[in-house]
Amino acid sequence: MMSMKSIWSSMFAPRLIKLHGNGQVEKVYEPNALENLGDRVLQSIYFMWKLGVYTSPLLVGFLYRRGYFEYDGCITLTKVAGLIGGILAVSYVIRSLGRSTNPMYQKFVKTLSDAQNNLTPDTKQKMAQFDFEFYAWPVEFKYNELDKDDVRSRQYITKNQTSRGVLQVGSSLPCHILGYLAVHTFGIRLIYPGSLSIFNNLIYQTLIQGRSRLIDVNNGQRYKLETKDENQIDSMFIDRRNTGNSNGSTLVVCCEGNAGFYEIGIACTPISMGYSVLAWNHPGFAGSSGKPYPPQELNAIDAVMQFAIKKLGFRVENILVFGWSIGGFTSTWAAMNYPDIKGLILDASFDDILPLAINTMPSWSESIVRLAIREHVNLNNAEQLIKYPGPVLIIRRTEDEVICLEPGDVSTNRGNNLLMKMLLYRYPIIFGQYQQTIVQEYLALARPSAQDQYLAKVGYNNDASSNYVEQYMSQHPKVYPSRLGEDMKDEDVRAKVALFLVRKHFKDYKATHCTPLPADMFQLPWEVDDFVFT
Repeated sequence: MMSMKSIWSSMFAPRLIKLHGNGQVEKVYEPNALENLGDRVLQSIYFMWKLGVYTSPLLVGFLYRRGYFEYDGCITLTKVAGLIGGILAVSYVIRSLGRSTNPMYQKFVKTLSDAQNNLTPDTKQKMAQFDFEFYAWPVEFKYNELDKDDVRSRQYITKNQTSRGVLQVGSSLPCHILGYLAVHTFGIRLIYPGSLSIFNNLIYQTLIQGRSRLIDVNNGQRYKLETKDENQIDSMFIDRRNTGNSNGSTLVVCCEGNAGFYEIGIACTPISMGYSVLAWNHPGFAGSSGKPYPPQELNAIDAVMQFAIKKLGFRVENILVFGWSIGGFTSTWAAMNYPDIKGLILDASFDDILPLAINTMPSWSESIVRLAIREHVNLNNAEQLIKYPGPVLIIRRTEDEVICLEPGDVSTNRGNNLLMKMLLYRYPIIFGQYQQTIVQEYLALARPSAQDQYLAKVGYNNDASSNYVEQYMSQHPKVYPSRLGEDMKDEDVRAKVALFLVRKHFKDYKATHCTPLPADMFQLPWEVDDFVFT
């Protein structure tokens, strides 16, 4: 007779698939009639439930008009709910009975049980041959088990200080309530559509195939990390330290966009170049638990960084952080809190999500959107970036249709604002009003030929600007870069140095927002040590 443990095991790991090195996915067994029946019913109920959640305002209105919130109507709804609950329970039992009679499934259950009870390289390797519900995967790193000496004080910038005190105005209370409700219902899902469970299910097979390639083609190792707030983060590590490639000693930590997953995301670029790579999924994406609210996002990247340092053994100065789009939020936070990292690469990112949100939503909702963003989803990348003193490369997509306020107008790309805010903070003397105007005119040009013509027009000389910066750095190493330009009186010469600094921290890529970044665009950021002093 089948044990209760077998029944439960077959319930928590419903997807049994074997992965192959060629990227193909093999079904280990064909489900029998009982399992097929149970699966179809459960999937149908799940789909109807999610559809009901997303259309709940319309559904509630329909039920109200039909009188279902009156006494007799409530009795009817209760009966329907009880019937669906009974069908759900019977379907789980039927599916479990079908799986428990399959010998291969029982072998999988034993393999998983062995790994959960005693996780060793051997048991993990056997377990990793299968793909199943990630919550059954053993936790391999717990942030809360770190020594107190290892957990440093972290900086959190999640609220705009200027928004404080708004609640004191009585008329603004409804806006605060509406803002809270908007963010915690549909708002966070609009900002992070990858957290939608329906979306996750639609691309499930694609994620499986991408994970298969990472594991079997690139020798990836899957890990479950537990964050400070006990979310479980799905991550993938590709170790290239012993391959003979000089890039392998550098670990690239990849932070995905709002609909990006490590299985099919930005990690492919540094992997193709021989770097070691640690990629992870946002809370609520694929196997990761939680929701992508800022505190959970920051706890996730903190756990990822600590895992890279404490468990994988990488030195902080050998870690390069790579963020795409909304991944700039966690990337800049990691740079701010781990300032000794090798560098930071931001691709198709923005300075502040508020202008983008206001630009997207109806004009009448601006006050609600402003409060909602600043109080609950304040993704202010620029505020975090300026607190990182190290090497930065910002990549702008010249055909970006997502972070431009006006599609097709590269001058409205919020990556421009991110770059300018960083440069104004780092080089306050160089970037006066005149120099800012010159740089903004340059950034308003998308075509390389137009940029070259503009540089020629203003008399830009790369060597002269480079020599000036190098000479100043060698003579004033302790005050660079904040005092750069203090001995320069000519506004035009200072403008040319400003353009030089822009070109050192910034690259254009002729592509749309979601085009994969080619290897030749992925370059180590410029740093002062690149200069050779004589």
